Amino acid sequence: MKQHSGSDLWRRAKKMIPGGTQLLSKQSEQFLPGLWPSYYRKASGVNIWDLDGNRYTDMSFMGVGACPLGYADKDVNAAVRKAVANGSMSTLNCAEDVELAECLLGLHPWAEMVRYARCGGEAMAVAVRIARAATGRDRVAFCGYHGWHDWYLSANLADDRNLDGHLLPGLAPCGVPRGLKGTALPFHYNQPGELEAIAGSGEPLAAIVMEPVRDSSPTKEFLAAVRNVAKETGAALVIDEVSAGFRLNTGGAHLVYGIQPDIAVFAKAMGNGYPMAAIIGKEAIMGAAQDSFISSTYWTERIGPSAALATIAKYRKCNVPGHLGRTGTAVQEVWKSAAEEADLAIEVGGIPPLSHFSFCCEHPLSAQTLFTQMMLERGYLAGRSFYPSYAHTEKHVSDYSAHVREVFGKIAGSLRDGTTKDLLYGPDARSGFSRLT
Repeated sequence: MKQHSGSDLWRRAKKMIPGGTQLLSKQSEQFLPGLWPSYYRKASGVNIWDLDGNRYTDMSFMGVGACPLGYADKDVNAAVRKAVANGSMSTLNCAEDVELAECLLGLHPWAEMVRYARCGGEAMAVAVRIARAATGRDRVAFCGYHGWHDWYLSANLADDRNLDGHLLPGLAPCGVPRGLKGTALPFHYNQPGELEAIAGSGEPLAAIVMEPVRDSSPTKEFLAAVRNVAKETGAALVIDEVSAGFRLNTGGAHLVYGIQPDIAVFAKAMGNGYPMAAIIGKEAIMGAAQDSFISSTYWTERIGPSAALATIAKYRKCNVPGHLGRTGTAVQEVWKSAAEEADLAIEVGGIPPLSHFSFCCEHPLSAQTLFTQMMLERGYLAGRSFYPSYAHTEKHVSDYSAHVREVFGKIAGSLRDGTTKDLLYGPDARSGFSRLT
């Protein structure tokens, strides 16, 4: 397999940039160590061109879920160009802030106020700060993945039975003040007893933080228990829509599942590749943002709100969530049928717009790495996850299907022969952190 200029650049980057990149999920070792193209020159629709001019079809996670309309969407880009031409920043505020707030509150009638940020992790930190300010409490119970900030990673400070790092395996909470120990307490999704146990011990909760959905839908019993604990304890219920938001509907997944939050947080899909995040909520809770210092210069720039307005408008006009659901379902069926034909054991999970699969064998990382390697040779960026976009067509799925069937057949043969590792051009991909779901 030929070397890519991006591979050389990645090696140089790691000498100057800690970790090589700003996002763990984009580290080349997560995909194909030593051979992943790593950098792009151009992206459009579902196509990516690397530094050598090679074109790939992205059947992976489309900018880590940030581009559900496809790369460089013409309508969103047009709105951004207009914002840039008219000045993306000034001493005065941009009117798009108000227009976007009205739009978001119209989509979520339960909410009454809006604050903005520019990415999911910081927006979640803002939400937790507001919840703590509103309740005057410290402890937060959570399930799911919610970013990198101290409030969240402090869950890894548990020191009984050497549990440091139990939540995000391999990620020690270095730099997180030990004084935060015991302020963030994890519970598993669809396990109401764990939440009830947390609420029943220690100081009262400031917030319950959870994703509306991840690998499986919430049970009615779980949702009822969450809402009941929030009501009885006075904790603010914060729904993290950073990943799920705008994929099941034009708005939040919590609307689909009938979850009644106090705060909901959006990012990723809302801006289609342009940095934008929003924290929406009830006035009684959101008003506490005035009592705490929450402020940042670039939360007032114009590009993010302009991109979000154009993205949401296209969602409404084109029923993008419907397309994402159909395309994700089709790819899940491709994985299942291809595996059955090859007599290959896999496990498919996730809601259709956030699909993933894993190999069920003795060396799953080797099989996963080989899948990525063989698909790259066939012109695809592909791994264990697929986040569909509006730019993915039936032909993209059909062409992908043909290659997956061929590759699954080869992987199945290598597993039977014990030659999977021998077929790799380098080491296994490194597994990333795992979410508590």
